[in-house]
Amino acid sequence: MTLLPAQLAPRLQKFFSSSVKYAKRQHQLIRSTPKLSSSVRIPNNCGFSDSANQPKASKRRTIFSGIQPTGVLHLGNYFGAVKQWVELQESGENVIYSVVDLHSITLPQDPKLLHDQILNMAASLIACGIDPTKAILFQQSRVKEHMELQWILTCISTMARLSHLPQFKEKTEAKKEIPLGLFVYPVLQSADILLYEATHVPVGEDQLQHIQLAAHLARVFNNKFGKTFKTPHSMVIDDSVARIRSLRQPTKKMSKSEADPRSRIEITDSPDIITDKFKKAVTDCTSAIYYDLENRPGVSNLMAIHSGITGQSYDQIQIEYSAIDTGAYKLVLADIVIEYLKPIKKKMDMLLSDKTYLIELFDQGAYKAQEIAGEKMEDVRKKVGFSA
Repeated sequence: MTLLPAQLAPRLQKFFSSSVKYAKRQHQLIRSTPKLSSSVRIPNNCGFSDSANQPKASKRRTIFSGIQPTGVLHLGNYFGAVKQWVELQESGENVIYSVVDLHSITLPQDPKLLHDQILNMAASLIACGIDPTKAILFQQSRVKEHMELQWILTCISTMARLSHLPQFKEKTEAKKEIPLGLFVYPVLQSADILLYEATHVPVGEDQLQHIQLAAHLARVFNNKFGKTFKTPHSMVIDDSVARIRSLRQPTKKMSKSEADPRSRIEITDSPDIITDKFKKAVTDCTSAIYYDLENRPGVSNLMAIHSGITGQSYDQIQIEYSAIDTGAYKLVLADIVIEYLKPIKKKMDMLLSDKTYLIELFDQGAYKAQEIAGEKMEDVRKKVGFSA
């Protein structure tokens, strides 16, 4: 995109003015908020396996991932995604993270509530350790190239391929009228990834086929129009700690969409609410504390949360708490979680007390993301034949 000098000057002035404010606020934030618990264990390999079994490259990988702003961040999100994002960020990878608000409207949303949730999610991510000086963090809808590339990729997609994706079947099973957005959102997900030349995408096993779709569309486009996109690879989280399950239905993953709020520990929950949710967590009639995911999913889930926070192995936890029953263990774990979340909640409250800072942060992130996406779309437009 080419701007005339008269158009460029006010844009640059706004950007540099915002940069100064952002830098000052970031410095204040770092000085005035506590660090996260030092008990967090950071594995050297970040707990991922490359599904393509690619050899380790000497150059930095480009990592892209996104999270919907609907609902409140819970422990399942934290251990399954955000904690891994922080580890990747701290390992020196080239990381790009997005609050994917376009994906959120595949189901009806209250506009005012959605606006607040977008800022709340930004605050949650920063409070959990995402550093905007080390990662690009941006609001998806602020970068228009996502929608433009989605349409182009939609035109080379097929209904047969999209209709076989498992999440489409799962999300539409109980619906009489299916929103078209639920059908085509995996193509938008592909556009999110391909715009930034992402080499790797951290995902859960339920999203593997969506990354395969992105790789497929990259190959189809490249074959049709010439080499344009890199082929992305999925990074599957190996660690069982990352698969935190529902406190009410421990055979299912912890989810923001589950109707019963007692099924999840949200990072904004008060100490009393956290204690009450753990008290009512589903376990079994056996009082001993030991890990057996197949036969004792409830207790095993509690131990997974415990291990994720303290870094202790399941054997260590079993030995340390061999003298108490599951009822007492739930109260112990509640206290551990409360203490762990305390600095995160404090930092989040501070961030939300000055939403101007969060808006400035999104300005910065959108500017950086649009630079990358805009350059890629210039190439795409030329290849497709749109460029004048």
